[in-house]
Amino acid sequence: MATDVILPKWGLTMEDGTLVAWYVDEGEHVVEGEVIAEVETEKVENELEAPCAGVVARILVDEDETVDVGTVLAVIADNEAEAEAIAGGQQ
Repeated sequence: MATDVILPKWGLTMEDGTLVAWYVDEGEHVVEGEVIAEVETEKVENELEAPCAGVVARILVDEDETVDVGTVLAVIADNEAEAEAIAGGQQ
């Protein structure tokens, strides 16, 4: 089952964040806790970690894009077959 990577709320007043850089590409394997992106908030830059191990199926937010807390940034699939299905729009 795929897992959504969402923009977390790192501070009490945080409402949005800007995706500064992706450190992974679609199709790349990741492990839980691996830093996969850098997000800038109103006060600091934060490292976004993979919430689970798997394969990056889709990246939904571009670098330099500002999005609200709770926005799905990417999708991590359990395996390559699931990642290919998601990337192909089958799921």
